[in-house]
This record gives sequence, C-alpha cells and structure tokens, in this order.
Amino acid sequence: MRPSVRVKLTALYGGLFLLAGIALVVVNYLLVSGSLPAPGRFAAAAVARQGVVTQQNVPFWRPAGPPGNPAQTMQLVSTSLDDYRESTLSTLLMQSAIALVIAAALAVLLGWVAAGRTLRPLHAITSTARKLEAENMHRRIKLDGPDDELKELADTFDGMLDRLAESFDSQKRFVANASHELRTPLAVQRTLIEVAMADPDVRPEVRKLGEQLLHTNERSERMIEGLLVLARSDRGLTSRVPVRLDEVVASVLRASADLAAEHEITFETELQPRTVAGDPVLLERLVTNLVQNAIHYNEPGGRVYVRVGPNPALVVRNTGPRVRSDAVPALFEPFRRLERDRTSNGAKGAGLGLSIVRSVAQAHDGAVYAQPGESGGLVIGVWLPVTQ
Repeated sequence: MRPSVRVKLTALYGGLFLLAGIALVVVNYLLVSGSLPAPGRFAAAAVARQGVVTQQNVPFWRPAGPPGNPAQTMQLVSTSLDDYRESTLSTLLMQSAIALVIAAALAVLLGWVAAGRTLRPLHAITSTARKLEAENMHRRIKLDGPDDELKELADTFDGMLDRLAESFDSQKRFVANASHELRTPLAVQRTLIEVAMADPDVRPEVRKLGEQLLHTNERSERMIEGLLVLARSDRGLTSRVPVRLDEVVASVLRASADLAAEHEITFETELQPRTVAGDPVLLERLVTNLVQNAIHYNEPGGRVYVRVGPNPALVVRNTGPRVRSDAVPALFEPFRRLERDRTSNGAKGAGLGLSIVRSVAQAHDGAVYAQPGESGGLVIGVWLPVTQ
C-alpha cells in the first residue's frame, strides 16, 4: 500500500524540521565549546595570578611561607576545568537532544494537521469526481476561500464539469433524434419491399432482388439498434432496480430455442439465483448477445453452456473452432470479427455484439473477460457487483 500524500507531506515537514534542529544543535554546540576556556592555558594563567597575589598580600610583619608546588596546582585546576567542560557540553547535548525530540514530535503532529487542512480541497474534488455519473452531472465543488492555486484547480474542475454536462445533454438529444430518424426510413423501406413482394405477379428476379434488399435492410436495422444500445450504455444508467439475472437468462434461452434448433445447438444450463442491481433491458441485451453469439459461432451439433452464479455472475461457453489467444481482445472492439473460420457458418451480425456486452457490463460497474476454450470455442465471463 502506497503512503498517502498527507503522510508524505507530514514526513517532509518533520524531516526538514529535524534537519534544521540537528543543524541548530551542532552550531550551538560548536559556539558553546568555543566560548569555554581551554583548561591548560586557563590553569597556567590562574596559577601565575595566584602566585603574584599571594606575594603581594603577605604583611610585612609576617614572613612569607614556603611557596606551593605550581605544577600540582596547575594540574588540579586543569583537571577540574576538564571535568566542568565535559559536564557542561554533555548536559548541553542531552538537553538539546530531548528538546529536539519533543519539538520533532510536535512538528510531526502540527505537520499532520497542516497537511490535512492543505489537502482538504483536494478531498472535496475527489469526492465530487467519484459521485459523478453520466446521468448525474449537476454536482459542483464550489470551493470557498482565497484565490490560491487550489481554488483555481476547483474552479477549473467545475468549468470542465459544465462542459461535460453540455456534451452529455447534446449526446442524449442526438441519440433520441437518431433513434427516430434512422429507424423510420428503414421501417418504411421494409414495408414497401414487403408490399411489392406480396404481389403474386411479381417476377422472380424482382422477388430475388426484394429478398436481398430485405436482408440488407434487416442488417442495417440491427446495426442501428446496436449502435443506439451501445450509445445508451456508454452514457451510464439512469436508475437501478433489482434484477434476477437467472430469470433473465432463462427467458433469453427460451426465446433463442428456435435459433438453437435451427443450428442444431444444445443448451446446457446451471442457473443459480442471482440478483443484480441494474437496467433489466440492458442486462437482457447483454445475455441475448452472448447467447446468440455462442449459437452463431458454433458448429452443427455443438453445445452452449450457460451458468449463473456468484462471480462471475454469468459464464457462456460454446464449442466450435479454436480461437487464437491474441485474437480475443479484438472481439470487443466495434465492427471487429475474427477470420473466416469464425463466420463461415453463415453467422449474421453487425460486429457490435461483444462491444455492447462490454459497455453494458461497465455501465453496471462490472467487467467482462474472454478466453479460448480448452477444446475450442470461446469462454466469456461477466463480473457484476454483489447486491447489498
């Protein structure tokens, strides 16, 4: 676990104070040591002064006593001064060290408090950023205080949020308009083609052309619907409700039974009760895309295994041609498919299936992974948060 910025700032403040305190103690020690007299010189001068004073202060009527031993006297004075000097410097070092430790502890404590007050605006910015969602862009920091660098950062962040909110609103309007403007002409074209083909006197070549146009129209409708779902899931969720994922999977499997029978595919299921919080429509699209992909990109007589459990919440595995490991990540990109051996069975798609799966999973604060099956095919798992 990396240390937080507050811990780093506190360590920096305490370290700098400790270095300054050590430098101050060293300077103080050198100054006091230099101001104390040297024992040898001081002892010699003291003995000389004592001898002169003694000779001068003898009364004329009292005979002078025998002079003392100057060497012993100087040694005694020098030893006493050495002891005093060492005691003074040791006391100075001990008291300075104790004062330095106490001051360093106070510096760390005050540094912790000061770092917390300094970083408080950053915590406000982080908290606001975490609460932002595509459908909840109204939050702002609105930091009060002096016009310093932190307030400038908060104001810049608020301005960025304003621009993002305008961009999301514009995207919502575009998706809503595109949903109508793109689907309507395709529906009109399909109706006109079907009406023309319903004429019993239509020529065979016209009927064949109509069938090709219907196929193209159907593919365009699937692509547009996929793009709209992808845009919707990329915007995030407007609301979350409890959804029984196992019931959604069971419903999708029932709806896909005819498609599976057409491709001679057998379902194997293991559905445990699992509730997730999310959008039921998007979750149904996620399951539908995974199941239909597993059917289309399979071999006649193959199997599709579907499991709902704790986590991964959903696993879909199919049999089929082997898939290279380095080709798997490209499957989640829009309009990306594998080589012909994955599409040679007549699979029809817009190349958005797994892109939508990944987008829906991320909109539900989840993730999706894929890996080649041991005996061929593909294994896809979807992780979703556990409902509290």
